[in-house]
Order: sequence, then C-alpha cells, then structure tokens
Amino acid sequence: MSLSRPRILSSRGTAIALAAVILVGSSLLSSLQAAPSDADFLQAREYFRVGDGAKLERLAPRLSGHPLESYVRYWQIRLRLDAAEPDVVRTYLERYKDTPLADRLRIEWLKALARRQQWALFADEYPRRVGTDDAELACAAMQWRRQAEGDAVLAQAKTFWLQGKDQPDTCQPLFYAMQARGDLTSEDIWARFRLAHEAGNPRLAAAIVNLLPANERPSQRELERAERSSAAAISASDVNPGSRSGRELSLYALDRALRSDPVGARDAYLRWRDRLPKPDRLYGNLLVAYAGARQLVPGAHEWFRDAEGAPMNDVQHAWRVRAALRAGAWRDVGRAIDGMPPALALDPAWRYWKARSLRAAGKKDDADRIFGGLATEPSFYGILAAEAIGAQLQPTSEPLAVNPASLAAFGANTAVQRAVKLSSLKMRAEAQREWVYVVRDLDDDGLLLAAEFARRKELYDRSINTADRTQRRHDFSLRYPTYYEVAMSQAAKQNALDEAFVFGLTRQESRFVHDIVSGAGATGLMQLMPATAKWVAKHMGNRPARTPPLEDPAWNAQLGAYYLHHVMERLDALPVMAAAAYNAGPGRAQAWRGPTALEGAIYAESIPFSETREYVKKVLANAMFYQAQLGLPYISLRDRLATVQPRGASVPGDVPQAIDSMPAADAPAEPNP
Repeated sequence: MSLSRPRILSSRGTAIALAAVILVGSSLLSSLQAAPSDADFLQAREYFRVGDGAKLERLAPRLSGHPLESYVRYWQIRLRLDAAEPDVVRTYLERYKDTPLADRLRIEWLKALARRQQWALFADEYPRRVGTDDAELACAAMQWRRQAEGDAVLAQAKTFWLQGKDQPDTCQPLFYAMQARGDLTSEDIWARFRLAHEAGNPRLAAAIVNLLPANERPSQRELERAERSSAAAISASDVNPGSRSGRELSLYALDRALRSDPVGARDAYLRWRDRLPKPDRLYGNLLVAYAGARQLVPGAHEWFRDAEGAPMNDVQHAWRVRAALRAGAWRDVGRAIDGMPPALALDPAWRYWKARSLRAAGKKDDADRIFGGLATEPSFYGILAAEAIGAQLQPTSEPLAVNPASLAAFGANTAVQRAVKLSSLKMRAEAQREWVYVVRDLDDDGLLLAAEFARRKELYDRSINTADRTQRRHDFSLRYPTYYEVAMSQAAKQNALDEAFVFGLTRQESRFVHDIVSGAGATGLMQLMPATAKWVAKHMGNRPARTPPLEDPAWNAQLGAYYLHHVMERLDALPVMAAAAYNAGPGRAQAWRGPTALEGAIYAESIPFSETREYVKKVLANAMFYQAQLGLPYISLRDRLATVQPRGASVPGDVPQAIDSMPAADAPAEPNP
C-alpha cells in the first residue's frame, strides 16, 4: 500500500489560505469578545453598588445587547443623576417606558430636580409619574405648586407635619414657611411631640420642642430627665400639671416608663392623673391601656374603659379589641369593634370577632349573617367563619388548559425574559419588580397562564404569588403546590409532624425557593439560621458523614422538621405556638400565653409582633389548604388552633432563637416581653 503525497501549495496559495484562517479566527475572536457576558453584568452591578462610575463607564460598552442592558444604562444615569442632561434621561425613559426601572428613574429624577429647584423641568415630568407619591416627592410637588398657587398649598403640608417619624428634606421648607406664617401653632408642635414619643423617637421629640416659643419651651435638662429617668419623673411629687410643658413632659415620661413596667408606671400615674385636665387625662389613660394591651397585661381591657372618649388611631383600636379578647370580655369586644372607623371594622378579623361577640350575646342570626358573608373568603378568618356555621373548607380548582403556543408567546415578552434572567442571577428583588409589572393588569386566565409559565421555569415564588391573585377562577394546585414532596413528606413523617402543617409553614417561609437567603442569613426551604442548623445537626442522631449545604432541599427539610418537632414537644404540641416560635423564638411564644386558657385563635390574634401575628395565621390557613391538596383527613382549623393553656409550661432551655426569627420591621417599637 502506498501513501499519497501531501499537496504542496504555492507560496501565493499558502498566503491566501493563511489570511483566510486569520480572518476567520479574528472574526470568531471578535464575536466572542463582543458577546456580553453575565460575569460582566454582575461586575457592572458591583461598580454601581460601590459608586465607581468611571469603571462602570468603561465596562458598559461590552454589555450592549445583553438582555439586562437597561439595568446597566440605568446604573450609569443614576450615578450622575444630579448632573445628567435632560435629553439623556428622557431618552432612557422613552426607550424603556412601562418598566419598573423607567418609573423608578423618573421618580428619582423628579427628586433631583426638586433639590436643584428646577421647577420648569419638574412641572413637565411630574404628570408622567407612575404610582403613589412618597413623602419626599409629595412635599417636592407642594413646593412646585406653591410657586404658582401661593401659600394656600401649605395647608396640605399639615398631614406630613403630624407624623411621629422624621420627614424628608423636601418637607422642611414647607414647615419653615408654615411656622413663619404662624400656621404651626404651639398646639401643632405639642401634637407632633406626642406622636414622636409614641413612635419611640426621642431624638425627634427633642428637636420638635425647640420650635416652641421660649416661654413655653422646656429646658434640655427637663427633657432629658423625662426621657432617661422616666420612672422618677412620674412620681407624684415631681409632676407639674400647672403648665402645658409640665403636663407634656410628665406624659412623655409616663410613655417611656410604661415600656418597661406598665403596671408600676400605671400605679404611679394614678396618684396624679386627676390633677390633669380631662383631655390630657384621657390621653394618659390611653397610653396606659395601649401599653398594657401590647404587653398582654391581664385586665388591660378594663384600662381601656378609662380611655373612653380619647381619640384613637387604628392600631390602638385593634389592641382595644385584643385586650378584651384575652379577657374573654365579649361585650367589650363588640363595643370596641363598634367604636372603630367603618373602614377598619370591615377587616376580616374584626368582622369575625364581631360575629363571635354577637353569638356570645345570644344573637345567633345576626352572627350567622356575618359568618356567611365572610365564609366565602379563602383566608384564616374566612375558614373559621365557615366552620362557625357548620361548613368545611372545600377548595375547588378550575385549572387553565394551557397550550404551548400561549406559553411561548408569554415567554417571548421581553419583560418576562428580564425577570427570568434576573432570577437566574439571584437578583430576586429586581426579578420580582419586573414580574409585578408583567402580571399587574392580567385577568384570571392571564394570571394562571403566567403562574404556569413560572412553575415550569422553577420560579416557584412567582408562580405561587401570581396564582394567589386570581379573583374568581382559581387553581389551588398552583397556589398550594407540593414541590419536593418526597423530601418534605419523609421529613415530616420521621419527626411525627403533620405534613399539611410542614408544607404550610414552608410555603410561608420560602415559597419553595430552595436556595433563597433572607436578609438575616436564614437559608433554604425552611429558612434555617446557620446557628440553628448547627444546633439541630449536632442533636440529630442520623447526621450524614458529610453535611450537605443548607440549600439542599432534603437536608434543609430534615433540619427544619427536626427543629419544629423539638419546639412542638416543648409547647404542648400546639401548631399555633410552634408557628409563633418558629418565627419569633420559643421564649416569646411561651411568654405570650395567658394567665388563663386561651382559644388558639385568640392567642394568634393577640401576638404582640405584627409580623409574627400574620405569619401564624397564614401558616395555619395554608395547612388547611394543604390537607386538601394532599388528600389528608379533614381537621378543622378550630381543632388545629386548639386551646393554649396558661403560663407555667417549661420554657425550652437549650433551644436557640427561632429559625428566621427576625420580627417585623417596626420591632423596636413593639413590646418585647
């Protein structure tokens, strides 16, 4: 066999071939270099985060054509917004109109224009804004309107003055103008002083009193004593009710003292309250009753009787009802709800408890009418109302028949593509904002299509939340899915837990996003804090030789179920207390028991932390839907809630703080028994 000789090219042919290779190679290299990468995008985000505009400008051209190019352009403009040319901003707003970034940029630009007093540009752009004005923009708009309408606009700024929190800089010129005109009276200043100390904002309270005329203003020493030595400042010998300043400082000190010792502070207050004018006495009585109710003091409902006639806000109205519920004072429950503003009284919670108070008074027909109207709502109180008239939760699904063409058309939407891409890059907040814009105007069929698309893309949180929005046509398999069912069910059974309860809690914790990490560091399906996971793993007898990461669904479910079982063992095996402990910590859940037995629903409603209170209700309602989804025997919500026995059960000694136990955003202002 002979080998063929290789073909020898001429020098000219070799050059041509080599040139072709170089051209092809350089073209490929160029295309590879030009392709925008996710790594570059994430680097651009980091440059924006640290405010490095120069590096962002150098990197930005490489991201031309990236699916998230609009974010890069937004970051570029935002870093130089105060100096941005109007045409640059408007070009972006037009190119990316009807997107969350464009709407956000317009708001930020309007605020920047207000800071620079560029009212002509502000006037052109303000009518195009989307969404409700926040305080900063609303005050900026009042400044603009004042240019044309004069000082009559200032009357509307009173709403922003009468707040117990700091207000934006754009509001301050309005406040100064009001003060200069005499529109801010001493009464207005003391009113805001009260709001500030009620909100737990002593720094603002101190700043506000400095606006008083010199002859009405308390000294700095008097103010500091009321704040720092509040218990001493409310002794009868030190109270000076003869002046407005003396009364206000005494009530301020009372408010501070009530936070740590409501019973002792009330006892001191009773020695001098009769020396106060009636309006101030009623205000003091309300401070006492509200503090006692939030700290679950037995008999606080009776303290509210002394506050009859005092102006109350919505939160105080609600705690008046809760105090009466814990005391089993059904007549007071009904009277408290009747005294609410009509809009507040329509809340499902107060409709349910109003019906209960009517039934306790023997007015069954009136009660049943309220229960019947509420029973159609698929919520915690809707389920309880249905059970009150002998009905059972029977969720009926009407799934959408989804065809591939509809799904493909939905997925072709560039906003949907951005949401998917952002999710893949773990930019969850941005992905959620994009998704909200996608689904905000959809009807039920459109929502179910979107939910199914999200499910198939494993965007489980988006799928659940979207399916939750339907009004008439529901698909409960999308609302209450059983993702990771094998791992979840196995973990529940190994720890002798109700599967429906475990699924309901997991849905509330993570929406089944297995790798989600909270701001506090809680991770995975059941949102385990690292310290808690370490504690659980140490106590588990069947730990694997190599511990999986917390993002692993099966491992996370095992740890979470073990912890939940451990907590339930120490909290009378009551799901309502276990859910409270999971969110706020076992010690707190234990402390929220009453001195006498409480219905589980009353225990849940009177949890002092607003986040935990809503969390517990949602977890228990979720469990009701999951028992239907899983085909489990029916257990009523009332039976699940059961009865919470009085204080005295052992507090778990070595159980760490609950998984993802961060309380509500307003936790510093809430009682911490």
